[in-house]
Amino acid sequence: MNGAIPVLRGRVQAGAPLAPFTWFRVGGPAEWLVRPADEQDLVALLAGLPAGMPLTVLGAASNLIIRDGGLPGVVVRLGGAFGGVVVEADGLVAGAAALDVTVAQHAAAAGLAGLEFLSGIPGSIGGAVAMNAGAYGAEVKDVLDWAEVATAGGIRRLPAADFAFAYRHAALPPGGIVTRARFRAAPGDAAAIAARMAEIRAAREATQPVRARTGGSTFKNPPGHKAWELIDAAGCRGLRQGAAQVSEKHCNFLLNTGGATAAELESLGEAVRSRVLAHGGVQLDWEIKRLGLPA
Repeated sequence: MNGAIPVLRGRVQAGAPLAPFTWFRVGGPAEWLVRPADEQDLVALLAGLPAGMPLTVLGAASNLIIRDGGLPGVVVRLGGAFGGVVVEADGLVAGAAALDVTVAQHAAAAGLAGLEFLSGIPGSIGGAVAMNAGAYGAEVKDVLDWAEVATAGGIRRLPAADFAFAYRHAALPPGGIVTRARFRAAPGDAAAIAARMAEIRAAREATQPVRARTGGSTFKNPPGHKAWELIDAAGCRGLRQGAAQVSEKHCNFLLNTGGATAAELESLGEAVRSRVLAHGGVQLDWEIKRLGLPA
């Protein structure tokens, strides 16, 4: 045992820095960082954890602020064994660690249409299922057949209906971790698929700060509104707090301009929410997850 961690075949590390994994490049360490060797190792971890031990799953860590005091308990990061993509005649099966854009590229290479939107989502498949990720007019719920979820009792394959998908939300079994998912796709025209993906890439690069230290869309779009328009109207474009800044290019993105703390990013986000509420009477809800302890 490593303290309270069961013996595993994968890698277990105490006090591991997490900031390098996150797109914002901020945040404190994990009390325990665990990289399971495979699905069986992951199930053994879940089955062997003491009751009440905090558990966090880290995917591509794109849509995430880890607070400066770090994450207590166990942080799970799924690696290569969970990154495979298998193309089938009418869809594909992807591991939770596969990047969304990689899955879109595999589908395109096989002449399968309907998954192009994944190329516009900066994350991994496990996170995409867990939050019903979407972009460019489609979301995971539109194309998911099933997903496999690891629990303390083993691996369960659940049909899409069991996730009770809503906007940026999925209901997973308590303590469950997505390990694989199957997506429907249909044979399509290779040139049209390539053109659609090029269009998405160009739209992202033209409108979003894709090369900056950012976390993707900060706030959910409230019903009947676009979050960026509300933020812009409230005078928040370019607003700064320390080294954290609201992007000038797309004001629903926060930036770490260099040396920002998680506290500065979160505080800036809260300032934006306050200004939007005061100006337009609309409550913005965070889309970015904020996890862990303050410094």
